[in-house]
Amino acid sequence: MRDLGKMMKQVQKLQQDVARLQEELKDERVEATAGGGVVRAVANGHGEMQEIMIDPSVVDPGDVGMLQDLILAAVNEVQRLAKQTEEGRMKALTGGLGLPPGLV
Repeated sequence: MRDLGKMMKQVQKLQQDVARLQEELKDERVEATAGGGVVRAVANGHGEMQEIMIDPSVVDPGDVGMLQDLILAAVNEVQRLAKQTEEGRMKALTGGLGLPPGLV
């Protein structure tokens, strides 16, 4: 029974650590650019978009499609980076236990 109590305490600590990490990720800033930096997307550590910056030099009313493509590329990249950041931090926290989602 002692081992079970010890394991339960470890699980509770892990749950607290995961909750803390989730809060930290809300404030984490992840950035990606497209078009050599003319479009920049910023998200938090959960991949939620925070900002989009567009260099005025790429705003061409005759080529809106290119601007849309650049924005989409920057957003997709920042979301990929945010997911990678979150997964890496979670893996570091759990020690790569391979726990199923929702367990902690």
